[in-house]
Amino acid sequence: MDKRIKELIDYTKEKYCLHAYYLHTFDINRSTTIFKDTVYSLSMEWFPNHIKNWDDETYNPEGTACIEIDIHSRKTKHVIFSEGISIVDGMTFDLNNRHEIIMWIEKETGLNYGRQFELWKEEERELHFKEFIDGVAVSPSGHITLKLDKEGRLTLFSVYGQFQSDKFVKQEKYLLSLEQVEKLAKEQLKLVEFPVIEQKKLVPAFAIEEIYIKNNCFSTLPFEIFVDDKFSLQMDKVIEWDDNIQKTFQGKILSLIENVTPDQAFQWEPHPDLRPITEEEIKKCVSNIKKFLSQEYTNDSGKWALKSLYRDKGYIHAILKAKEQKERVFKRKVKLFIDPETYQVLNYMDNKPFLKMYMELDEAEEIKISKEDAFEKLKDFIELTPYYVYDFEQGYYILCGKLDCQYAVKANNGEVVKLNEM
Repeated sequence: MDKRIKELIDYTKEKYCLHAYYLHTFDINRSTTIFKDTVYSLSMEWFPNHIKNWDDETYNPEGTACIEIDIHSRKTKHVIFSEGISIVDGMTFDLNNRHEIIMWIEKETGLNYGRQFELWKEEERELHFKEFIDGVAVSPSGHITLKLDKEGRLTLFSVYGQFQSDKFVKQEKYLLSLEQVEKLAKEQLKLVEFPVIEQKKLVPAFAIEEIYIKNNCFSTLPFEIFVDDKFSLQMDKVIEWDDNIQKTFQGKILSLIENVTPDQAFQWEPHPDLRPITEEEIKKCVSNIKKFLSQEYTNDSGKWALKSLYRDKGYIHAILKAKEQKERVFKRKVKLFIDPETYQVLNYMDNKPFLKMYMELDEAEEIKISKEDAFEKLKDFIELTPYYVYDFEQGYYILCGKLDCQYAVKANNGEVVKLNEM
């Protein structure tokens, strides 16, 4: 075993009082942050000493401690005890002593409570914290979760996402108001067909499509739930072809497990996913995407648009969307996995099977409400909330207003309903 890794393992054992445990397995992993940094982490599985000759790889015995730490900062990313059972003596907290818990989290993360994170919600023996910048919500947001058992022993501590530092924040005074952005709000009002599975039909409704409006009121940032493609190359290229390839496409098994060496980790080798995709690579990807589509989607020339390319888990990912489709909550999409050496399509995922249940629903009813009338009905429910949003182009968090609305107007009868009741 590499002596540097051995030192980190010994450090973890002492820190988390794992004297009643032995190390079962460990792995070195690497990932990227939204700030284009590479993070190397050590993941360890610690088994209770009384568990011997465990050979079932499908799950861990109860009480197993799964711990992941940052190799360079030694900060904890995750501590999870299987089945919520811990036999550790020493890692205990009093849930009523919130100050003690927050101080411990600050020490573990290097974050400042009240300035960088705040308590978000509380459940039974669970505390959930969320990233904030001086009281203002953040997107994409970091999360911290802490769970205790009945005796106050730590059973879960997780830090998800990246938390900002001051150098990435453009501080400014919030200036936006709903009156200023009314025109933009009207533009974000969309007629969407919502699937109502119980009634086996599509219900047309006007709803506000969430968006972030920059503090200068002149430009916007898209609302993203996931940022896996954080360094994606955005495009909107319609794919067309003349010749159909008769040979059937044969998908290959993908390996998403990366073998990272201690030397790569301790030398802080930049993650290969951070390499930009060059113009030459774009051409090769497009050429092979055409080839793939002509095999699998023979009659669809001109019906698909390449929306983005990005690197992830050692592959180049291509996102394609159907060029023409109705405004529905879920839209047709295909993801391709491309070999970064040969640029050939290795495999793909099509959400058509997932959408099949929606395609079988009855067509939406007749539209009887105008967009203008719908907006007037929703006007008083529209929300504009201050948010610090990470702008990938500028490389820092900027102050925005999140335009949102929890209500929709049914287009067939004008009824105002909550979105979660659609």
